[in-house]
This record gives sequence, structure tokens and C-alpha cells, in this order.
Amino acid sequence: MLPAELRELDRSVQSSYAESFAPALLDPGRVTPAAVAGPHGKAATKRYNVYRNNVTASLINALAAVFPATQRITGTDFFRAMARFHVRATPPVSPLLFEYGRDFPDFIERYEYAQSLPWLADVARIERAWLDAYHAADAEPLAPQAFAPIPPEHLGNTILLPHPAMRIVRSRYPAVTIFSANRGRDPFGQIEAADPEDALVTRPKLEVVVRHLPPGGAVFLTHLMSGEPLGAAASAALADSPSFDLPANIAGILAAGAFSDVKFGG
Repeated sequence: MLPAELRELDRSVQSSYAESFAPALLDPGRVTPAAVAGPHGKAATKRYNVYRNNVTASLINALAAVFPATQRITGTDFFRAMARFHVRATPPVSPLLFEYGRDFPDFIERYEYAQSLPWLADVARIERAWLDAYHAADAEPLAPQAFAPIPPEHLGNTILLPHPAMRIVRSRYPAVTIFSANRGRDPFGQIEAADPEDALVTRPKLEVVVRHLPPGGAVFLTHLMSGEPLGAAASAALADSPSFDLPANIAGILAAGAFSDVKFGG
């Protein structure tokens, strides 16, 4: 055979082997693939099961690393049992472990035994946003003086460009308070918060910070992130929440480093 044909045959063999080897890794109900064999062609069921257990344990550990507050809330045993079901239903699609678990919060929301904790999925969403903000591209936050050259009559048409690390998580539950209480290891008392809480996740000065947004803040930021000008975003926020405070929100997002640049309106 020609070298090119040999390479193509090699890729075909590798692909066929992977297709038979990988699917059973996350499903203990499936038999050991016939392509898996030990020395002298002997069956390698035990070896494959050890490898299968190691793969599952590694993925569960990856989820525990991404969602420490979620695990603290549920307890280790509950979390690992829930994570095992997720791992079996959702194989990884990236070789990077920190990418795994992006859809874990949605799984938690559907998970039968987590229904007594309706806010748990939103806490997990904040944790996922925290990790995404941590790995986002670097950029200088927008300085407060960036607004100085803009004439007051043009402020309403000004467009803000979001910082790559900015994330927003909306919740019908006090998810920010619950997240903050459970993110560390220090003991805490009873959580009194009961109102819905929206989270702003940013990374000013290279440290990820989670803030509780004021009324209308999430709507305001969502519209700004979509490219709408300042005036339109403020109108939408005011329609959502009559108590929306524009100057306070602008000061808050600048302090949080939520935006990285500004386009002057015409």
C-alpha cells in the first residue's frame, strides 16, 4: 500500500476501535467491548471495569471541583450519586475537564431527588458562571472617566462593550445569598433571604467576584450586553422595576468592571 493509504487505514482502525471502546465506559450495564483484550488475546473484563470506574470517578471529581457550594449544600454522598447519574447520561465532549458539567445545572433542575431544593440549580449556575469568568479572556475594565468626553445629550445613545468575563445569572430564589454562604468552609447561621436574587459575575483585577444586582439591574445589563444603547437599556430596566436607579447602577457596574470599552453615541 501507499503511505497515504496506510495512514487512512490506520485512522479507520483507530476510529473503529474508539467507537467500540468508548460507549461502554460510562454504562456499567454494557459488556466489555470485544476489541478489548489482554496479553495473548485473553479477556480483559476486570481491567476494563477498573478503567471504567476510574473514568467515572474522574468526571465526578471534576464536577465536585466546579460545584463546591452545590456539593456542600447537598452533602458529598448525595452530590456524588447525583453526579454519577449525570456522568452516565452526559459524556464529555471536550478533552478539557474544566469544560465538563456545563449542562449540570439543567440536570439538577430535572433531577427527581433535588426537587426539594428548587434553588440548587441556580446556585450551580452561579458556580458555572464563576468558572467561565475565571477562564475568560483578559481585558482592562472600563474606567469611570471614559464617560467624561461624551456630551450629556449623547449619553443615551452610548453603547458599552461587555468585559469578556462578565456573566449574569437570574434566579427566582435567593441564590446569591445561598451561594455566598456555601462557597467557603466557614460555618454560617440560618439564611433569612427569601426574595429573588440576580447575580453579576465579573473578574476585576483578575479575581472573580459575585455581586447581588439591585432591582432592574439584570434587565439593564442584559440589554447593554445585547448592544442596546444606554438610554434604551435604562428604559427597559425602569419598565421592569420602577425603583431602578440609573446613576447607582452605572456606578455599580463600573466598580464591578463589567464593561471594557464604550462607543460614543451620535
